[in-house]
Amino acid sequence: MTVTSDDIERLVRAEHWDPFALLGPQPAGDGTVVRVFLPEAAKVVLLPDGTGERAIVMRPAHDAGLYEARLPQGAPPRYRLRVTDRQGNVSERHDPYAFPPLLSEFDLHLFSEGRLYQAYDKLGAHVHTMEGVTGVRFALWAPNALRVSIVGDFNGWDGRRHAMRSRGASGLWELFLPELPEGTLYKYEIRPRDADAAFLKADPYAFAAELRPKTASVVCDLSKYHWSDRAWMDERGRRDHLAAPVSIYEVHLGSWARVPEEDNRWLTYRELAARLIPYVKELGYTHVELMPVTEHPFDGSWGYQTTGYFAPTSRHGPPEEFMAFVDACHQAGISVILDWVPSHFPDDPHGLAWFDGTQLYDHQDPRLGYHPEWHSRIFNFGRVEVRNFLLNSALFWLEKYHVDGLRVDAVASMLYLDYSRQPGEWIPNRYGGHENLEAIEFLKEFNVVVHREYPGALTIAEESTAWPGVSRPTYAGGLGFSLKWNMGWMHDMLRYFSLDPVYRKHEHSHITFGLLYAFTENFVLVLSHDEVVHGKGSLLDKMQGDLWQKFANLRALYGYMYGHPGKKMLFMGDEFGQWREWNHDVSLEWHLLEYASHRELRQWVCDLNRLYRAEPALHEVDFEWTGFQWIDFNDTDQSIVAFFRRARREDEIVVCACNFTPVPRHGYRIGVPAPGRYLELLNSDAAVYGGGNVGNFGGVEAEPVSWHGYPYSISLTLPPLGVVFLKPG
Repeated sequence: MTVTSDDIERLVRAEHWDPFALLGPQPAGDGTVVRVFLPEAAKVVLLPDGTGERAIVMRPAHDAGLYEARLPQGAPPRYRLRVTDRQGNVSERHDPYAFPPLLSEFDLHLFSEGRLYQAYDKLGAHVHTMEGVTGVRFALWAPNALRVSIVGDFNGWDGRRHAMRSRGASGLWELFLPELPEGTLYKYEIRPRDADAAFLKADPYAFAAELRPKTASVVCDLSKYHWSDRAWMDERGRRDHLAAPVSIYEVHLGSWARVPEEDNRWLTYRELAARLIPYVKELGYTHVELMPVTEHPFDGSWGYQTTGYFAPTSRHGPPEEFMAFVDACHQAGISVILDWVPSHFPDDPHGLAWFDGTQLYDHQDPRLGYHPEWHSRIFNFGRVEVRNFLLNSALFWLEKYHVDGLRVDAVASMLYLDYSRQPGEWIPNRYGGHENLEAIEFLKEFNVVVHREYPGALTIAEESTAWPGVSRPTYAGGLGFSLKWNMGWMHDMLRYFSLDPVYRKHEHSHITFGLLYAFTENFVLVLSHDEVVHGKGSLLDKMQGDLWQKFANLRALYGYMYGHPGKKMLFMGDEFGQWREWNHDVSLEWHLLEYASHRELRQWVCDLNRLYRAEPALHEVDFEWTGFQWIDFNDTDQSIVAFFRRARREDEIVVCACNFTPVPRHGYRIGVPAPGRYLELLNSDAAVYGGGNVGNFGGVEAEPVSWHGYPYSISLTLPPLGVVFLKPG
């Protein structure tokens, strides 16, 4: 009934890599020996059939807390333990080491191949019933660990108590803890092979985490929430986003609004559902894009330094409340896009860095593994288990939280080995180039799997270079994203509108240049959070001129954006003209809506969204030349451009004319393709938007006067710093 002293000493020191070889029921001759390691116990009684009728007092086998007892031949394999601790408290429990393995051989095979796409259902902590006993099953990848234990308040954070079963070459560890409740705080204690001291890590697959600065993972059952969006999810798979209106409101949940009366606290997910969703719906947006809600320790990272790739941040409430938020968005007809960060991760001690005593998730060489711009670690995309981890994170949000799309952050930093590096600070690929071949393959696999498993889901790349084919299918040599942010357009627009109008004629190409490449990708025109932080000022503050001109310029910028080919995205607060640049620690300047000029700007954004959704010509053919036609882009002296947009039906058009100077232009003639009356749909200078009501009295008649190569023309009044939209009526 004894084991070797060496085995016992390794078990007592929490260095034994295979505790199931010693603990639990073990065959012994014609019977079974049961061993348990309970350092807190003064007495342990084994109840072979779960009752007290045949109780067996277990004898101490080591004074550190090892007990053992022999069961006679034919004794039932099920048993419970009655434990009396050193304070005299008595409790009954099941033995974790009496349960069989959790992961199947097929699970191990798929994991090792990097094709276990539902690993989030296997790894991490899951409320589970096994052999009629409810508890929590745990699984973790730590291939270079000597020993891994589950620790928490339930065992005094003692790593000797619940050492996990090793699943061999897969590097996976597992253990079922019976009777452990949901809400339990836990971490993994990992003993590396080549170090004397163990350390604690949060669960990479945890579904919930403590509020920072605390870092423990939380057992959470995601199956309890009952969704009400079946019709939405069924319809999503049939939706053609490329031909549909996509107007995105970008939001940082922690600073959209706060509660200053309660110590400036964050809104909860339920409060956000009650306030943010009706607001987005009122503005007319089709999508809301959330800056990362994945758990993160540092508020100032805005969520882009992620430690919890499967956990919505606890800053706003528990996971089921975030589910309710997404559900409410769908009930309101609003799609939800999450910012997702597979490009890098922080080196916080409880996170992925140095996870099992080695650089498991990143590279050992800092020329590959360290990100100099963000002082963070770069994922090792060449390792199949790391790719599987990231793919699982992406699929998890689409599956468990019903999100409608993922915007992948910092794609350029993934594509280039020399991104933000000087010569000598990076290592070329096997062909001598600067392309990160493993990251490229990962991005392709990500897009293929997402679009295959979740038809209708959007993938959006924040990619700031001229990498070809970002939003082209992988079978055509592209990366496979649905859409790509048009960073060049954003920078050109902000440079142009920051100029005094008297100089704009010299920079006219900033307005027109984007049309030279507008159809090389499926672009989203963005005015994002990155342009209103770090001393850059707010959008309104960037505009030139006096107060009236600043608002007129911003209305003209938004008007040109909605006329220009491409989907649309605007950062929160820009819809009403926030003066202060964005600060993640405080609420938006909602008090500005007490002033007419800010309310009028917001009304302009509302009506642009309404027009954009109502007119197929403005959204149906965004990514082909057939959807756009210049009327005139050569009037540099007056800083005027005119063009029309066309729907799939070629006779369905919208004319857009823009005057980027503060001088009204009367009798300004532009060519049009058809006769009849052209109705003025929107005019940014209308009094309702804070303008001077310079316009066209509801519309103009086309005349049989050839102009700009068209057989007909219309004579317009173009308002100062204004944009007008017209259509045949």
